[in-house]
Amino acid sequence: MTTTGEEHTTAGTGPWWWVRWRSAVLDAGLATASAVECAGEGIRFAHDAGLPVPVGVGFGLIAGSVLLLRRKWPIAVVLVSIAITPAQMGFLMGLVGLYTLAASELPRRIIGALAGMSFAGMLIVTFVRAHQGVVRGDVTMGDWFVPFISITTAIGMTAPPVLLGLYVGARRRLMESLRERADSLERELQLLAERAEERAEWARNEERTRIAREMHDVVAHRVSLMVVHAAALQAVARKDPEKAVKNAALVGDMGRQALTELREMLGVLRTGDGLGVRVQSVPLAAVGAAAAAAASRAADDSESGVGAGAGFGFGSGALSVDGPCLAELDELIGQSAAAGMVVDLSVEGDVRAYAPEVEQTTYRVVQEALTNVHKHAAGAKTHVRLAHRVSEIAMQVENECPSEPEPGAGASVLLPSGGNGLLGMKERVAALGGVFVSGPTDVGGFRVSAVIPAEA
Repeated sequence: MTTTGEEHTTAGTGPWWWVRWRSAVLDAGLATASAVECAGEGIRFAHDAGLPVPVGVGFGLIAGSVLLLRRKWPIAVVLVSIAITPAQMGFLMGLVGLYTLAASELPRRIIGALAGMSFAGMLIVTFVRAHQGVVRGDVTMGDWFVPFISITTAIGMTAPPVLLGLYVGARRRLMESLRERADSLERELQLLAERAEERAEWARNEERTRIAREMHDVVAHRVSLMVVHAAALQAVARKDPEKAVKNAALVGDMGRQALTELREMLGVLRTGDGLGVRVQSVPLAAVGAAAAAAASRAADDSESGVGAGAGFGFGSGALSVDGPCLAELDELIGQSAAAGMVVDLSVEGDVRAYAPEVEQTTYRVVQEALTNVHKHAAGAKTHVRLAHRVSEIAMQVENECPSEPEPGAGASVLLPSGGNGLLGMKERVAALGGVFVSGPTDVGGFRVSAVIPAEA
């Protein structure tokens, strides 16, 4: 089927080859007018050819009705109009056929060839008819009249419909291309919006994981020590009041420290300090742009390893809480020793300052490892080793096999475990480009080792 430059839709609503009912009604009206014209001109054709009038009228009706096929077969319509030109009929068919042909998407050489044939046919027929009129004396003009009227008629019947059809066809194709570009742009924008939403959701999930890891590290260690001290306080309350008072003071101090750190984190989450803006009603486009930007910043932070282990924050890390450093390791180990754990600390290499995220991750790994010893190997001797190397810092926390409790010492303290400690340590170290290994030792203990680049 030959296209004609008309507006196409994927699912037409018109009959047969018409896209719309309006187009079908228009073509039916043009075909009726053409059939009536050819039928009227067929009467004169019948007289000139010596045929019965009904034959000439019927021939005109059939020839003029061919215009109904102009959208499907424009070439056939033009050829029929050229064929009946000697009978001096089908002028409307010729005009509409040439317009439809020029407006179609057929090759220009076909359009030019058929337009040239129509021009030649009209020129010859008009020249012959005008010359016959001069010979019979119907026209008294000079010799210039015959070529002038022939050329003028041929041009007038050929050039306007062809030029108009070329213009309309080009305009329709331009509109279709613009519409396709608009549809393509809309699909691209929709795809970008979906990707921005996916990246924003990914950023939110990463932030939830980061907050959960930070709160676990801050709260779990101190609460575990508080439980251990509370159990010891219960055991010695009546036997050694002085030691009970000391343990009670330790429990109070650790509780206050835990509450302080927890209050700082929750306060930042509640007030949004560092965000710089309040939540306002903004246009949807601005929300999409902000979500895409936040997702991009979060992805960049994740790839570079910055922020996943340095405190906790939203997006680029603007929302953060100052974390611990290596200088606080002695206090951390002292708290565990006060809870009854035998801890041996050894440091190798020259002590120096590291990036805040490196020091905080190192502190959290040691803290979580000691917490696990309190939970799963209470009373076991623990060795904490820290090595300052040229381009990295290494740490290892290893506990020996816990000894059997002495008779009458009371039940050991059972601390709940969420199973997220080792996973959180591994995530922190991996985010800085380090290596984390954990597992049981050959003698029944447990070892946690990590190596973090100094320039993370």
